[in-house]
Amino acid sequence: MLSPQRAVAAASGGAGDAMESGKPGPVQVVLVQKDQHSFELEEKALASILLQDHIRELDVVVVSVAGAFRKGKSFLLDFMLRYLYFQKEGGHSNWLGDPEEPLTGFSWRGGSDPETTGIQIWSEVFTVEKPGGKKVAVVLMDTQGAFDSQSTVKDCATIFALSTMTSSVQIYNLSQNIQEDDLQQLQTLMFLVRDWSFPYEYNYGLQGGMSFLEKRLQVKEHQHEEIQNVRNHIHSCFSSVSCFLLPHPGLQVATSPDFDGKLKDIASEFKEQLQTLILYVLNPANLMEKEINGSKVTCRGLLEYFKATAEANNLAAAASAKDVYYNNMEEVCGGDKPYLSPDILEEKHCEFKQLALDHFKKTKKMGGKDFSLRYQQELEEEIKELYENFCKHNSSKNVFSTFRTPAVLFTGIVALYIASGLTGFIGLEVVAQLFNCMVGLLLIALLTWGYIRYSGQYRELGGAIDSGAAYVLEQPEPQPGDLIEIFRPFYRHWAVYIGNGYVVHLAPPSEIPGAGAASVMSALADKAFVKKERLCDVVGRDRYHVNNKHDGRYSPLPPSKIVQRAEELVGQEVLYKLTSENCEHFVNELRYGVPRSDQVRDAIMAVGIAGVGLAAMGLIGVMFSRNKKQKQ
Repeated sequence: MLSPQRAVAAASGGAGDAMESGKPGPVQVVLVQKDQHSFELEEKALASILLQDHIRELDVVVVSVAGAFRKGKSFLLDFMLRYLYFQKEGGHSNWLGDPEEPLTGFSWRGGSDPETTGIQIWSEVFTVEKPGGKKVAVVLMDTQGAFDSQSTVKDCATIFALSTMTSSVQIYNLSQNIQEDDLQQLQTLMFLVRDWSFPYEYNYGLQGGMSFLEKRLQVKEHQHEEIQNVRNHIHSCFSSVSCFLLPHPGLQVATSPDFDGKLKDIASEFKEQLQTLILYVLNPANLMEKEINGSKVTCRGLLEYFKATAEANNLAAAASAKDVYYNNMEEVCGGDKPYLSPDILEEKHCEFKQLALDHFKKTKKMGGKDFSLRYQQELEEEIKELYENFCKHNSSKNVFSTFRTPAVLFTGIVALYIASGLTGFIGLEVVAQLFNCMVGLLLIALLTWGYIRYSGQYRELGGAIDSGAAYVLEQPEPQPGDLIEIFRPFYRHWAVYIGNGYVVHLAPPSEIPGAGAASVMSALADKAFVKKERLCDVVGRDRYHVNNKHDGRYSPLPPSKIVQRAEELVGQEVLYKLTSENCEHFVNELRYGVPRSDQVRDAIMAVGIAGVGLAAMGLIGVMFSRNKKQKQ
């Protein structure tokens, strides 16, 4: 049988080795990208540990060690591992093992540089039977040391908060004393004071530690209010708060670069107190199951709790990004700000939307890019709703918008009245009568709208009349797969809408917003790029509308297929020919599978008609000249 020390030694290795080899070892469950100051939940690795059949439904005890870097957190956890493996093999009093056996398990080493990053847990979950016969699952958690040279204060606070939220026994590892800032950052169960130098004041161990802690947590009149509040709230935040004073492990441990954890190199006083500490923490009678809102958490529940923490993290980032968009838009068109041109408003919307999305992407979040994508999409939908509300609010400030509905109704009445007269003149009396009826209906609608505006009654009916007038005037929102026609000087540019404010289009070098008449030079290009850009950037200050004009002749492909085909072409350089492979050919090929350009056909037809006209004028001129000569 493999001894417990040998079992841990065989398992020690990188944080990913345990998953690959199948042997017990440390597994990374929260990954830290220090250069980006971001966090990623390794959900698959965590699930492989917590959803094992024999422990998934057991209540879980999570023992975590946190504190400043290079203070021996992993070193302490490896002794806990040694104890738990001895208990698993039957247990005996000499669990510290062979004096010549190196200490292995969680990765650790001497020196001044940090070793652990993020959060790791041991891949083997230990089953322990409590005095009442109840079995619980014990998970050991190692955390990244705080306040190293590569981590910000927020990084350290995030790791510390995560370990505290997910653990049931949090050991806060300190050096020599409990400082005031240790109390202010604390959310823990046990203070472990390492290298205690004053045993003549307070003895090593739990009893001396409790006396010392009681003194440090005393509330005094001369203390600042914030310091008093910290002390008053520590006991209310946790069901149990304790302190353990641990002596220095010896000069060999602190100064030798070759120290590998052998017991023979550790001071006997330290080993004696270490046994007391670990027996106290891992004593089955003292094990505290993880609880949330008074309910005990199983291993399966702990996995969901990690995921919920990541979800809350992303929701907070999305809310912050939404505030960035809202506050910037408020500065531009909110409240009593004057009316803004719809084109300028859309331009600002695109600018602030991108600003909000950049803020969301830069904010530290758990779960990684794939996990955060859903929250980014929800953020974009919420920004779209906010933009629609800002548009309505801005439109209400336009004095001419008040007269939009009566103007539409009056124009309709005049147009139908003229149509009635013309059809009556040519003898189409039935059609003329139909137009007269429509004139009467519009006249009634106009009078009704005026009464509603005056009296304030029947507002729903008034809203329906306004909506009808708005439908006549306003451009419908583009949907994925729609074709967008953009009116440039002297020609029309085309793009296909793919959703979330983006279009894909074929762009020769001169095809840029604001190029004006110079953009017509794209006709001379022989190469073009397929680009994915924001609709507002492509349109610039030009007019545009949705124009799926060939839907009656050709069957459009499904929107998802159109978007997929467009996305696959982004970034490619393709041939460009004005007569056979221009931007209109490109979008019609995407939507219908038929490359077609009406503006080329119309131009050719116009040239043909002009040519025929010139030829006719020339022929008439020749005939006139010949007749003139004959008369002479």
